[in-house]
Amino acid sequence: MPAADTGASAIIRAGASTPSFAPSSALPKLSPGGAGYRRALYALFAAGLATFALLYSTQALLPAISSGLSLTPAQASLTVSAATAALAVSLLPMSALSEKYGRTAVMTASVFSAAALALVIPFAPDLISLVVLRALQGIALAGLPATAMAYLAEEVGPKAVASAIGLYVAGNSIGGMLSRVVTGAVAQYAGWRAALLAVGVLSLACAVAFRLLVPPARHFRPGPVNPAALWRTVTGHLGNPLLRRLYVIGLLFMAVFGAVYTVLGYRLAAEPFALSQSAIGLIFLVYLVGTAASAGSGFLLARIGRRGALYVGVALVTAGLLLTLSGSLVLILTGLVLITGGFFTGHAVASGAVSRTATTGRAQASALYLTAYYAGASLGGTVGASAYHSAGWSGTVALALAAVLGIACVTLYGTRQAMAAARAA
Repeated sequence: MPAADTGASAIIRAGASTPSFAPSSALPKLSPGGAGYRRALYALFAAGLATFALLYSTQALLPAISSGLSLTPAQASLTVSAATAALAVSLLPMSALSEKYGRTAVMTASVFSAAALALVIPFAPDLISLVVLRALQGIALAGLPATAMAYLAEEVGPKAVASAIGLYVAGNSIGGMLSRVVTGAVAQYAGWRAALLAVGVLSLACAVAFRLLVPPARHFRPGPVNPAALWRTVTGHLGNPLLRRLYVIGLLFMAVFGAVYTVLGYRLAAEPFALSQSAIGLIFLVYLVGTAASAGSGFLLARIGRRGALYVGVALVTAGLLLTLSGSLVLILTGLVLITGGFFTGHAVASGAVSRTATTGRAQASALYLTAYYAGASLGGTVGASAYHSAGWSGTVALALAAVLGIACVTLYGTRQAMAAARAA
């Protein structure tokens, strides 16, 4: 994997012509131990928490939404898929806007507008209005993941970028966990609409914290948005074989994760488990494993390399999926722990590799990765729910195992290519 130059002079942004000003090269990057570094991590942690809390706010509530609105699992899953699909198609436009208006401005607008929509969504009267509002929320949310990793790559010192991105992803995992736990607990006593409102209030608090904490960008160089230049940057990234493989890996990992977590609530609510809504919400405390896996991915990467870490992720997810076929709740939860740890390991490694591989147009490189990633979430959630409706949990697991096999094949191909290049050298 080629090393990425994280200096401002190396970042040629899509659509940027000669800038009106350039940041001083004498300004130091944020580094561990500094107050600015800690503020940046706390700010991005809060923003990541809000993003995942909002994006998956309906996922743990799908059985309750199905009951309340008389929907099938596939229909109810659209409340998740609409948000993730809208976010996926909005990432590139948002990343382009960040080139002109700045990373922090776009991230701030994104998290506040998404939180505002979250306060309206609980009052949606039917499935159509709920899906439309969720799609709008997905568009609003796109501004943060489209620019967060580019912001970190520009503002944080090169030796600390991998750890900073790992902690940002950890914020995502905690957001996903809190969203499901809070909604499950509130829905048990006050219904699914009150649960969605609680997540909206939590996310608004995170948005305020982000705005107060985030340090100003000192290594950003603005430029006008040029669609032709954006197209050249995008096609250039898609022409990079390593980036293409990383995009496919992100898509397939998230398809597995989306399928498992979208359908899990239905399985645990049905016999023989018959868990309550609050108990199902507590199951998502497993997301803490994702927090640890994301934060520890930098250590794993240093010990066994990118492809080695990806193989670890594949092995964990495979073992976890097979365990969930058991009729024992303990074994199912153990399998969920392995799936979650393997997924977040793979995602943190792949997303970090994208930022380090792209030496130009980093925002667009990250946006393309996340487009694939959230497209995988949308695809996995909808197809996984349909498979469950048709063939039960075993159908969902079979679909997920096929995606994991795809990840293993892509990673193996990359390993063989690297070995061939080493022999040639």
